[in-house]
Amino acid sequence: MTESVARTSDRIWHDIFLPEDVSHVREMARDAVATHLAPVAREIAQREESVEAFPWGAFKGLASAGCFAVPFEKPFGAGLAHPMLATCLVTEEIAYESSSLAGVYDGQCILNARTLSFAQPHVREMVLPGLISGDLVFAFATTEPDASSDLTPTALKTVATRTEDGFIVRGRKRWITNSVVADWVCVLCRDGDTNDATMLLVDMHAPGVSVGAPDLKMGHRGQITADIVFDDVFVPADHSLGAPGSGLRTALTALAAGRVGIAAAGVGVAQAALDLAVDRLRTRSLFGRKLGEMQYWQYKLAERATELEAARAMYQKAAVRMDRGDRSAEPEASMAKSFATRLANDMARDALQIHGGYGFARQVSATGETYRLEEIYRDAKILEIFEGANEVLQWVIARQLIGRDITG
Repeated sequence: MTESVARTSDRIWHDIFLPEDVSHVREMARDAVATHLAPVAREIAQREESVEAFPWGAFKGLASAGCFAVPFEKPFGAGLAHPMLATCLVTEEIAYESSSLAGVYDGQCILNARTLSFAQPHVREMVLPGLISGDLVFAFATTEPDASSDLTPTALKTVATRTEDGFIVRGRKRWITNSVVADWVCVLCRDGDTNDATMLLVDMHAPGVSVGAPDLKMGHRGQITADIVFDDVFVPADHSLGAPGSGLRTALTALAAGRVGIAAAGVGVAQAALDLAVDRLRTRSLFGRKLGEMQYWQYKLAERATELEAARAMYQKAAVRMDRGDRSAEPEASMAKSFATRLANDMARDALQIHGGYGFARQVSATGETYRLEEIYRDAKILEIFEGANEVLQWVIARQLIGRDITG
């Protein structure tokens, strides 16, 4: 038996500020998730990472339902006036059932969607139909063994050496989502011996590209990551994403969008934990009283519901700013990501406490009952770390607030 509970957001929260062009997206995404992801989400969360464990069914199903078309302009995609906002709504709905699949979607449809906006038109025409259909899998590679929060060119060890007709890439990238099955990867490289960086679209089937064994992680097991090694890989000149030397700007633009997407994922995770907690308070008795009669939990969950309202409003505001042309949407993007992902962890911890031993268990073997909170608890932590560690984002906010002349 798995848990199925009512969504409190349907009773106490209202999408009243959504622009008309995206008003249908949440329902579309929820239906897609219910059909293609929910039936396999618990299995995805529990199985150990491997190449064979990549969640092809859910991935292809969400693509077939139109979720992958949401970020893109016509003639390739949905052509929405507010694509970032719509993509975040989809991310929230995916994360409600599977935080790790929201990470997969973020890699395919936010990080790479933004990065490929810098590609030459003929390159976009070549790859976007396959991305949107789910026939092609994309990875986004900035992180290295010794470079993550700091992506300045001097920190990068992956180097693209210019040739007459392109680049030769050599180096290693780490923690790369979708790498074990990817067809294409957007790679941030130091540009030769300069202090500049270049972003390149690399064919994962090209000679010299190799992928390590999947990483074994505490959570987000459906978001399979691994190292990618580039051993003198040739990349054509027209596969530069933006002008050569401007790669850091390209990468940071994508990561800014990614942090808003992860804020939306944090909201989805927090909402799922809140709904499980409310259901438990309404149905579980202790000392002859419903748990929900205890004022401590009444006040605590009222506080969490208020924070959840604020977190949802934050990510939507940041997304709308991006849709209006602000590529960074700061400080709202950093505020949304750091606040929503901290809330996901706080709410997961509270919900687990409310469930007691049942929150700590994957399964009660005598009865076959299974419980999701240990999955949510494991998955939530990474949200505070990737796409900009929350501590770094606090610094970004402080620089906006106090001034870079003081904060550095």
